[in-house]
Amino acid sequence: MEAANLRRRRWAGYAFAALTGILLAFMFGRGARYPKGLVHKSERTSMPALVLRQLDGGSWRLADHRGQVVVVNYWASWCSPCWEEAPALMRLNREMGPEGLAVVGIAMDEGSPKQVAENVRHFVQALQIAYPIALPEPMSQMAYGMEGLPTTILVDRNGKVARTYVGAVTEADLRREIRALLSDTARGGL
Repeated sequence: MEAANLRRRRWAGYAFAALTGILLAFMFGRGARYPKGLVHKSERTSMPALVLRQLDGGSWRLADHRGQVVVVNYWASWCSPCWEEAPALMRLNREMGPEGLAVVGIAMDEGSPKQVAENVRHFVQALQIAYPIALPEPMSQMAYGMEGLPTTILVDRNGKVARTYVGAVTEADLRREIRALLSDTARGGL
């Protein structure tokens, strides 16, 4: 009986992973239609309501950042481009945070909870990351819907996806598009 329950749970996990992967592929794939520039305001889709546990406790909620431009950066400690990209994200967060920018890093490391925590803490401490670091729930399978890491999503002040970058993004490109989103309300929208 225990083996049957274990098999059922395993298959339920696989089904959940597959559905999550399809949903994320659809969601992130929509941004890939716009290889240059921000998605026009009328064509943006809502970012799912993210509620994530933070590395050092507590929860990070996208809803708490409505009215801000949010950079959601999916990364992993083993990803070389992620190491290169993080200092730019820290600079942008420090410089533009007072203007309404929020940055969150979502660690996509896999392994035992202890191993993941050690790897993520090493990354955070080595780079002295000051913005929130969150972790997906175990078995959420978020990584399977992504084309690669890092993946960075720009979310406008209304909670809509304005741009998705797959792979490392240059600081200049990110800065330009964040600046456009921050000034969006002053210009009547993009």
